[in-house]
Amino acid sequence: MAEPTPRRNEPRLRPAPLLFEPAEAAADPEHFFDLESIDDPRALLERATELTHAFRAAADRATEFQAVAAAQLADPRRFDRLTTADIAERAEWTEDYAKKMVEFGRDLMRGEPAG
Repeated sequence: MAEPTPRRNEPRLRPAPLLFEPAEAAADPEHFFDLESIDDPRALLERATELTHAFRAAADRATEFQAVAAAQLADPRRFDRLTTADIAERAEWTEDYAKKMVEFGRDLMRGEPAG
């Protein structure tokens, strides 16, 4: 289970680095961060787990940035603000989800913890 994303006043744990793969390796559908070349199941489990944590941390962080952007775009003080329907369309979300993301973003901008 992934650890919750720390807030502004908590230090962030650094997950395993996500190294970019060379184009020729990425083109091979069987190639994934060189995991297929690891023969030892213990080492494979360790590296796959590191990657899982890194991807989860990256997804959590990206979601926070999405929420902040949604809140900024919906800010009623902006002359060019967007409706939640417009935000939902741009982000390929439902309107209900866009509303929740706007609120989540507002909470993050106020420094309030999630959840």
